[in-house]
Amino acid sequence: MKKAVLVALGVLLTVAGVVWTLQGLGYISGSSMTGSTLWAVVGPIVAAFGVSLLYVTFRGPQRR
Repeated sequence: MKKAVLVALGVLLTVAGVVWTLQGLGYISGSSMTGSTLWAVVGPIVAAFGVSLLYVTFRGPQRR
């Protein structure tokens, strides 16, 4: 159950980050976020956090 929640959160963060980046760069219009430099910077950070969360979730515990 915990793994499913982490995967869902990672996917959500990744998708949100990509959408925010595209809005910030002006590729997706119709929002107050369109063309805003703030979202062009925040978006990739959020997306990278989501990808990192997915990586850690799927990698599993390290065994020595």
